[in-house]
Amino acid sequence: MNDRRRVMVVEDDPNVAEVVQRYLERDGFCVEIVGDGLVALERALADLPDLLVLDLMLPGLDGLEVCRRLRAVAPVPVIMLTAKGAETDRIVGLDLGADDYMAKPFSPRELASRVNAVLRRASTPLPSSATQTVLSARDIDVDVPARLARVRGEPIALTAREFDLLVHLMRHPQRAFRREELLEAVWGWTYGDTSTVTVHVRRLREKIEKDPAVPQHLTTVWGVGYRFES
Repeated sequence: MNDRRRVMVVEDDPNVAEVVQRYLERDGFCVEIVGDGLVALERALADLPDLLVLDLMLPGLDGLEVCRRLRAVAPVPVIMLTAKGAETDRIVGLDLGADDYMAKPFSPRELASRVNAVLRRASTPLPSSATQTVLSARDIDVDVPARLARVRGEPIALTAREFDLLVHLMRHPQRAFRREELLEAVWGWTYGDTSTVTVHVRRLREKIEKDPAVPQHLTTVWGVGYRFES
């Protein structure tokens, strides 16, 4: 039985796809290359991979739509490949739930490192103590081992990264975090684009706040970052 983790690389440039495949297979992954967005979506839904490396510019169906439709069904980790400087695409991709992104041209070695990091984060249980396996704050309840969050008694669908961000903030109520601190604590990056944090905070507010425009839990600390109010 093959227990290697499966990565689907959705990229219509065969040269890029071949290099990425070589680096990922060197790290022990089982890699499937698909050059068409619609075909990739059909194959992913038929047999979910452990992670998708997803180019945005694709024939058949663009990467954003592939991510949107896949995210509606399953929380498969996604790393998006965007054109250099395509900030709008990057933000939209993160908004749809992508876990990470890389701008072309990119280092295949760095991409392999990111794939490992995203999968490690998705599969590693959050550190917990005997008193922090269940977290509560007014109308929010989180069962950490079960990775289950409820708002006003109703379960909410969170991506792995949104869940980790919520737990980290709830474990440190009233503390103001800089975006860079959250990037390192939740994403495991010592450097990177802090807009990733901004987008995930916005997505989280939409799911936990009664009025995301006037957040009562996840508040902005101007000039610093964010704070969780219990």
